Amino acid sequence: MQRTVEILALLLLLLGGPLFVAYTRPDVLDWRSANHAPTNILPAPAAHDGAVVAVMAARAWGWRGAFAVHTWIAMKPKGAARYDRYEVVGWGVQRGMRAVRQNMRPPDAPWAGNPPMVVRLIEGAAAETAIPKIERAVAEYPYPERYVIWPGPNSNTFVAYVVRRVPELATELPAHAVGKDWLAHWFPLAPAMSRTGVQLSLFGVLGLTVALDEGIEVNLLGLVIGVDPLDLAIKLPGIGRVGMR
Repeated sequence: MQRTVEILALLLLLLGGPLFVAYTRPDVLDWRSANHAPTNILPAPAAHDGAVVAVMAARAWGWRGAFAVHTWIAMKPKGAARYDRYEVVGWGVQRGMRAVRQNMRPPDAPWAGNPPMVVRLIEGAAAETAIPKIERAVAEYPYPERYVIWPGPNSNTFVAYVVRRVPELATELPAHAVGKDWLAHWFPLAPAMSRTGVQLSLFGVLGLTVALDEGIEVNLLGLVIGVDPLDLAIKLPGIGRVGMR
């Protein structure tokens, strides 16, 4: 009986958040009619001559959105008239298309109708320094023609890979960016993405991150449960961070 209660409690912990999100969030029934217009939450090139780099996120499409966000990178070199957007997409991969896509959507457009948010924004000299490093990391991404929804490599694996290789981008990806903990080349140890701690991950389905920015994150089956004592926040599957920041 005790074992049954423990299993039920674990399932509630892992699935309670996604079920809550699925019940409360509006659903986009047809991706073809979903809004993909720019939201203008990034500095406009016409009014901002300096370099800009942004890590973006929005709820994933359909039932996946109950569990995870989709992340991408947008960047604009100094003096450029437009942004370039880099992300990994699964559509068409089985038909021979590359998973890594460039400028599939406007840089700050919703994802399948779900509004975007800026996870990390850098400008000026730091962005100028970061852009060639980002381009190199995108070119060296080890899974350019592969996409696996769970546990990875997927869109969040791609962004996490780039972030880990560009010091100027050091940031905490959303806890519900499922796939971020898939480490390239199956190596189980890596710096935390914020570069303020360390991460252990076994194939993206079991792991532990301990860092000043992330706090403590436990990865169970790709879903993150965590606590961030410095920001008085908790992290829940499907919901993400809940707290002061």
